[in-house]
Amino acid sequence: MIKYAQLGEKLDRLYEEYDAAYLYSDPLKYLHQFKRPEDQEVVGLITASLAYGRVEKIFESVETVLGIMGPNPFDYVISFQPLNDKKCFDRFVHRFNKGEDIACLISFLQQTIKEQGSLGNLFRKISDNGHNTMKETLTAFSDYVLSLSTSPFYNCETLPEKAGVRYFFPSPIKGSPCKRLNLFMRWMVRKKDGLDLGLWDFIPPASLIIPLDTHIVRLARYLGLTTKKSPGWLMAEEVTAHLKLMSPRDPLRYDFSLCRLGILNICPQKRDIEKCGDCLISEFCML
Repeated sequence: MIKYAQLGEKLDRLYEEYDAAYLYSDPLKYLHQFKRPEDQEVVGLITASLAYGRVEKIFESVETVLGIMGPNPFDYVISFQPLNDKKCFDRFVHRFNKGEDIACLISFLQQTIKEQGSLGNLFRKISDNGHNTMKETLTAFSDYVLSLSTSPFYNCETLPEKAGVRYFFPSPIKGSPCKRLNLFMRWMVRKKDGLDLGLWDFIPPASLIIPLDTHIVRLARYLGLTTKKSPGWLMAEEVTAHLKLMSPRDPLRYDFSLCRLGILNICPQKRDIEKCGDCLISEFCML
């Protein structure tokens, strides 16, 4: 039986401990390099899309893309010429994705901004159309983006099933945990606290779903926050439901700090007397 009140107190202390001073260890740091909301939205989606694999490789890949885009990413997107500018990414590789996928992502951003005005406007419209749950919101978003023109990418007008850009836009109705899209939503929606940006006040933070990365999966199992075996959408919903019992209006309040335990190798994968003894949540851990 989880003692939610007591665990919540410890998680609040973790939240206070792992504050903006730890941004250096997270891809979120790149959004803070820009002041204009339109730049932060563009950089946010690109950064979140690449947020898989080793942290060091994520940083390297994001910095490569942002280096090509220059100091004003939004302006770069607006003026992007797919046929000519896609060549700038020819040598780019990030695990499963290649330069063509990034160039296509930028083209998708350009089309979205020209049609909707901004990424935020698209999500506002999705919300206004009655998509109230995050599952509905992300499904509508991915469906919209993947319906956009893919010319001149992948040598065809219709997006191939195996096109790498599809990896950036999974769908929760297919069971995907949508970790990177949920991460992007956290950055955009949670109230500004030195970490997340709080750009979109039309979506309640209570509707967010935990970005289910390997660290959160492991810690959720240690703390008894999930009974699911597979890290899919159902697990993400289950973990979020437990977190809501401790922070109903802001369940993702604890996401950044919990991830630090994994990213910074503070939480071991086997019992370690020294490390576990210093851990704020050790009394609740089933490791």
